Amino acid sequence: MGHYVLKKSTKATAEPFYFVLKASNGQVIAQSEMYSSKAAAHKGIESVQKNASSTDIRDETE
Repeated sequence: MGHYVLKKSTKATAEPFYFVLKASNGQVIAQSEMYSSKAAAHKGIESVQKNASSTDIRDETE
């Protein structure tokens, strides 16, 4: 089963926090936007957990 990893950028920025979603083999599946606080990043994780169960795929390449 995959897991989320909360990270903090090493660069000086107003939004240093982000998370990555990793597969069970350790490969990064997705990376979030940047957040201004650790709490906001946690809310981002909660949102993905709540809303990511969709099987809908929308192709916008054309």
